[in-house]
Amino acid sequence: MRRLILIRHAKSDWSAALEDHARPLNARGRRSAPLIGAWLQEAGYLPGEVICSDAARTRETFDGLGIDAPASYTRLLYHAEAPDILEVLRAASAETVALIGHNPGIGDFAGWIVATPPAHPRFHDYPTAATLVAEFAIDNWRDADFGMARALDFVIPRELE
Repeated sequence: MRRLILIRHAKSDWSAALEDHARPLNARGRRSAPLIGAWLQEAGYLPGEVICSDAARTRETFDGLGIDAPASYTRLLYHAEAPDILEVLRAASAETVALIGHNPGIGDFAGWIVATPPAHPRFHDYPTAATLVAEFAIDNWRDADFGMARALDFVIPRELE
């Protein structure tokens, strides 16, 4: 079995006149990331590997999670489309992997990767810091494909406040 933790970055700050890639989290985003991290830890959803977009807001989201796991940062996840995200996942090695990225790709990927979406009213718009936990009945990530995963859990930060 393989487990995926799919996280959209927390709420970013649009007030600063920065290039999109350099945009940090806003105050709400800085509050949301630790809530998601605590939820993951309490539920026992701890990644052995984190693959994160190299944008400032995704890096800051990972830092805010407070999870002790090796992380790599890649431009491949910056505004990636669902097929590109699948290719990144197929290169992963740990049994439990967290991917941190951006909409619309991360939300599309979440919808395509699960056989049946979770019964959650916010799953299809995948708001900031939304987190899906899904399991695959495979032994190696290179065998992952769309429609193969079983959704275990889905949460948004507002449910944790």
